[in-house]
Amino acid sequence: MTSAESRGVRLETEAVGFRYSGKTALEDISLRVEPGEVVGLLGPNGSGKSTLIRILSGILPHYEGAARVDGAEVRTTRRRDLASKLAVVPQETSFGFPFTVLETVLMGRHPHLAGLAFETQQDVELARAALDRCGVAHLADRTIQELSSGERQRVVFARALAQEPRALLLDEPTSFLDIRHQTELYDLVRELAIADGTAVLTVLHDLNLAAEYCDRIYLLRQGRRAAAGPTDEVLTYANLTAVFETEVYVDTNHLTGQLLVVPLSGRVRRELAGKDPETP
Repeated sequence: MTSAESRGVRLETEAVGFRYSGKTALEDISLRVEPGEVVGLLGPNGSGKSTLIRILSGILPHYEGAARVDGAEVRTTRRRDLASKLAVVPQETSFGFPFTVLETVLMGRHPHLAGLAFETQQDVELARAALDRCGVAHLADRTIQELSSGERQRVVFARALAQEPRALLLDEPTSFLDIRHQTELYDLVRELAIADGTAVLTVLHDLNLAAEYCDRIYLLRQGRRAAAGPTDEVLTYANLTAVFETEVYVDTNHLTGQLLVVPLSGRVRRELAGKDPETP
């Protein structure tokens, strides 16, 4: 194991199940994310992806089976201890108070502060460095409510970086970002995995981002694991059409060498079936 990998921690679940008001959201889910890996969690809406992220982050403690971060069971780990190792970037974050951007990012330092201690100059420097890495340093003195959805999401990611996590849980972190900032964020995620050994579990809907950045994929359907393995073995025509219940075109991107996944419109599907493309 390299020194970078030794700084990361393993994320794992074993036969995890969860129910909302008696309705099954997850059943028998086992996965692992090793230090230095970027692992994608894919599937249709309602397949249990966000629920699994919430379980590993300690938000939903009443699960079946086991969920562990660095070998410690999540449900019995103090939230502060969990936050010292693990940072979470949700799909959307609400802010009820007009904190400045710098104050928001400094919240990521709280797991590392003793008791009610105030942030030190070093904490402020770490927060500013995180803002700079996410391209929002110029917004430091603005209030969080003044920002666009995309700017807020980059600030939330900077807050996670300021936490100095050894593992990251990302729940559709690029939902509000344009193409440039999507790739910049995942370039940074890759850098953290390679240079720092950070273990990353990320929920994605963009299959091409998953193909480009993920080492392995877990594909969920109706709360169960439909496929798992190296990205190019999971993102196949058979798996994707079965799980997403729509036709896709899967090929190799000749520029990057990664997979290329294109959803087919109703018009194209009708043409392929030999039907009039203009007939609904």
